[in-house]
Amino acid sequence: MRIYVAGHRGMVGQSLTRRLAELGHEVVARSRAELDLLDQAAVARFFASEQIDQVYVAAAKVGGIHANMTYPAQFIYENLMIAANITQQAFATGVKRLLFLGSSCIYPRLADQPIREEALLAGKLEPTNEPYAIAKIAGIKLCESYTRQYGATHGIDYRSVMPSNLYGPGDNYHLENSHVVPALVQRFHLAKISHAPSVLIWGSGRARREFLYVDDMVQGCLDVMELSRAAYEQHTDPMRGHINLGTGEDVSIAELVEKIREVVGYEGAIRYDLAQPDGAPRKLLDVSRAASFGWRAGVRLDEGLRRTYADYQKCIRTAETLVELA
Repeated sequence: MRIYVAGHRGMVGQSLTRRLAELGHEVVARSRAELDLLDQAAVARFFASEQIDQVYVAAAKVGGIHANMTYPAQFIYENLMIAANITQQAFATGVKRLLFLGSSCIYPRLADQPIREEALLAGKLEPTNEPYAIAKIAGIKLCESYTRQYGATHGIDYRSVMPSNLYGPGDNYHLENSHVVPALVQRFHLAKISHAPSVLIWGSGRARREFLYVDDMVQGCLDVMELSRAAYEQHTDPMRGHINLGTGEDVSIAELVEKIREVVGYEGAIRYDLAQPDGAPRKLLDVSRAASFGWRAGVRLDEGLRRTYADYQKCIRTAETLVELA
């Protein structure tokens, strides 16, 4: 099949592109310079010319607490436009199957743990990432709505998965605008090579998070897409058409900090900035629906963190080589 992967340069997109190519599919990809997903007309021209069979929507503006609090308008606008433009143009050009990739932040801040898919829209969102979460919820509802309205008449089957916090090779290691795992990997590495006496961590360290290795998540996406329509409907309903993907286990941020400190080999002190927010106190997903059709995460957190740090070191060496060549 000709499969369009929106966001192929991101962590998820890179892993997804590799796996689809291994399975023999023709992956269609465009950089942001080649296709601005915020431009409705450009997206329409792209779909009209490419004869796409399936779509994976892995494109998004993403980041941690700091980025979400600093750029709320960009987070809601860009993610809304990406979801709306791709979904509509996929439908307009006859794409029958599409998978939208959401985030566990869509769920209420104080949702019962572990969080079942039914918890969506059952309470208030976490304020620090509410704009991003609302855009992701809109993406889920687009998939549900197009399937409800056009499933029977046009064969439309648009699906959504909600992964827990993702990490792994190919991540964005920016100190301030990335997610917690890559940000901590970068921070501890820089502290190590500079012999800094301590590292400052945002918040109290008590918040708990679930972390899913990117390749495990990609296999979950493929498994969801391969389900027949009848099988997918057994695990969802028309107004809750998404499936959680996670490990079913969580750790505190303080525990994560210690794991990354050990992987990097940093021996200094850890300090916590209690003036900074923790975000939601806990986000552990109920993954029983995914387990019921055979999917389970395979990479343990300790091993995933070792692979992530190795990838970070490779990125550093590549950047240093490019500087030397320049």
